[in-house]
Amino acid sequence: MNEKFKRIYIPMTETGFYILFCLQNEMHGYSIIQKVRQMTGGEIIISAGTLYGSLSKLEKDGLIQFVKEEEKRKIYIITTLGKEILAIELKRIERLYKNSRGESL
Repeated sequence: MNEKFKRIYIPMTETGFYILFCLQNEMHGYSIIQKVRQMTGGEIIISAGTLYGSLSKLEKDGLIQFVKEEEKRKIYIITTLGKEILAIELKRIERLYKNSRGESL
């Protein structure tokens, strides 16, 4: 993996994290917004502008890819690179959580 992407994406913003996490399954933008709201109990609400800007950057950088269009909605899915970045971030979050609880890895 390109070290440039690690520097850019690790640590991830919550928005970036949730978008990649959601796109482990094919989804369109509005369904991502709804899923994140549901997953976080309404604590994180991604605006349409933020979401579509993030989707554009993630696609440009190769972390997600366009799959198809249905009823004027673009469907995306995470790529192999995106999965690698997400796995690194999940390990980082897990380490933070364990350290905060006084647990060793």
